[in-house]
Amino acid sequence: MSIQPNEEYILTFLKKLLDTPSPSGFTAQVMKLVEQEASSLGVKLSWNQKGGAILEAQGTDSSRTIGLSAHVDTLGAMVRAIKSEGTLRLTSVGGFMMNSIENEYCVIHTRSGKTYTGTILSTHPSVHVYSDARDFKRQEDHMEVRIDELVHSKDDVLKLGISVGDFVSFDSRAVITESGFVKSRHIDDKASVAALFGLLESMKRENWKPKYNLKFLISNYEEVGHGAAFIPSDIDEMIAVDMGCIGDDLSCKETDVSICAKDSSGPYDYDMTSKLIELAKAESIPFAVDIYPHYGSDASAAMSAGNNIRAALIGPGVHASHAMERTHKQAVFNTTKLLAAYVRA
Repeated sequence: MSIQPNEEYILTFLKKLLDTPSPSGFTAQVMKLVEQEASSLGVKLSWNQKGGAILEAQGTDSSRTIGLSAHVDTLGAMVRAIKSEGTLRLTSVGGFMMNSIENEYCVIHTRSGKTYTGTILSTHPSVHVYSDARDFKRQEDHMEVRIDELVHSKDDVLKLGISVGDFVSFDSRAVITESGFVKSRHIDDKASVAALFGLLESMKRENWKPKYNLKFLISNYEEVGHGAAFIPSDIDEMIAVDMGCIGDDLSCKETDVSICAKDSSGPYDYDMTSKLIELAKAESIPFAVDIYPHYGSDASAAMSAGNNIRAALIGPGVHASHAMERTHKQAVFNTTKLLAAYVRA
């Protein structure tokens, strides 16, 4: 019998996650939120050395351990340099197009704990001033942050306490529409984190156990490639739960669970992928099987680091990944349903 996810719980927690800044390398605040939520569900939590969370759920059979991963770290930036006129040069954290963050509001997080707002702009931001404003190439060297303070020089900025190496987070602009769409930055991969917590909430509310022991890795360095390079040694197999891609040559929709057969790192485990497909069919869960041409996951990182596991990859379908993303609430709920079917089988 399939589970019924607590839809209000999942969407409420997802909105909290989306509203919490967490670029890779600056995730303490969002991890505190994860810790509080795990505590409210009575879930055992421990930490790895780089600040990732490991949550545990006991199965009816302790002979195996299945790992489920999702990441809370997001795209973002850091202050690369302070310019003479009082604006900030950026260096990217994670892989995104510069034009996807142009004109975005942002927050500068200083190491003293102070924050300042700003806007990310090209250095030729006005058609009234620059003849090449429309065609000016949007690349890292051509972008800057205009700080919302009265600053006119590098010294003015330094007096605020802003320094090279400070993190810059992008306004998520998270909205859940009446029609059920979730549109926001950083749905990759906070929608999957919410789906995992939906699974944990279901276990508590409906009082059921998975077949085997589960370890949930909430990683915090996925966007820079090593989120799950280390995993607990007792994990036998792992499902990375990350956003599904939508676009040319892909069949996934925003209401589907995407099951990835292969990404840039190579094929995922044949038997695990086949089992996920068969379970989705048996449970009448909308799904698509796709191949992602430019993609790596926590499972990729785990296998590349030499962990002796087999692995699969699924997640809610997300449009315009690494830009202004959108999914539908049904994709998140369907991801929880497929995970529940897998861990109970």
